[in-house]
Amino acid sequence: MPRPNRGPVLKWLPRRGSFYIVWYEQGRERSRATGFAERRPAEAALAAFIGASHRPAHGPREPGELTVADALAHYAETHAPSVADPERIGYAIRALVPFWGMSRIDAINPQTVAAYVKSRGVKPGTARRELTTLRAAVNRMAHDGLLTRPVHVPLPDKPDGKDRWLTHSEAARLLWAARKAGRNGRAYLPLFVLIALYTGARKEAVLSLKWPQVDMARGRIDFARPDGRKTNKRRALLPIPERLMTFLRLAWVRRSSDLGPVVHDGGKALARIDKGFRQAVKRAGLEDVTPHTLRHTRGTWLAQQGVDLFKIAGWLGQSSSTTAELYSHHHPDFMQDAKRAADRRTK
Repeated sequence: MPRPNRGPVLKWLPRRGSFYIVWYEQGRERSRATGFAERRPAEAALAAFIGASHRPAHGPREPGELTVADALAHYAETHAPSVADPERIGYAIRALVPFWGMSRIDAINPQTVAAYVKSRGVKPGTARRELTTLRAAVNRMAHDGLLTRPVHVPLPDKPDGKDRWLTHSEAARLLWAARKAGRNGRAYLPLFVLIALYTGARKEAVLSLKWPQVDMARGRIDFARPDGRKTNKRRALLPIPERLMTFLRLAWVRRSSDLGPVVHDGGKALARIDKGFRQAVKRAGLEDVTPHTLRHTRGTWLAQQGVDLFKIAGWLGQSSSTTAELYSHHHPDFMQDAKRAADRRTK
């Protein structure tokens, strides 16, 4: 007797190392990959799957015949597994589905985008990142031949970048507060602050750093992902500053495994440190400081010390244009070439 049909559910497949969406049609089990190993983004992919009124058939369809949920589900299945940080896509899908899920793709326009931003009630930069995922999902549908034509997804204006960096005294206060927090079970927090502050690495790069990437004999840290996957956010190969080397040697003694994470909580890798970091910031009496502030602080300190902007770009693993935009005004030689040219007499 055939198994009765039931709604789609999540199922963990150990051999695949990820969650799959499983459902039954006419007594036969069907499955679809979510591309995620964590439950929360997998649930977002499931929500997109359930929200779709129908699934794309082979061949292109008009934007008015497919839902946004169709596009998000397709994107989660075909693209998310190949990126270095699929959880980010999962978080964006989870935010997008409640508003957009059953809307047809051709309903995306400046008015509906503005309504989405208003409904989210989050920072403009957050809404922009979520809508960037929506744009990528729709473009993916067109690229894969599932849409007859692409649909433009307008994005809110990019907010101005914050020029918040720590003075040396503020950095010392934050480190002191992180050590105080470490006595309450967050021993990993001071090491995170030190690595991020000395290297300028992004939060995700520090949290994913493992001991095989730290060559203390040669004095180098390779922040590139061990699995070889690349993202638009480049990761640098850096010499280890002497002061940081001292703390890394102490951390090596306390390591959980030769192959394990450098920053860990009882041997477990950390996906997030936001709560403990916020508490340390509050204890230090600081405002408007996030983990990314540590990266911006490193870049600012290097510029203030007169380091060439091209070398700062290499240290931070970012483009020269981005480095010039963010740090040139902190450099002591900023505009000096232009000044010398203006002072030069012409014949």
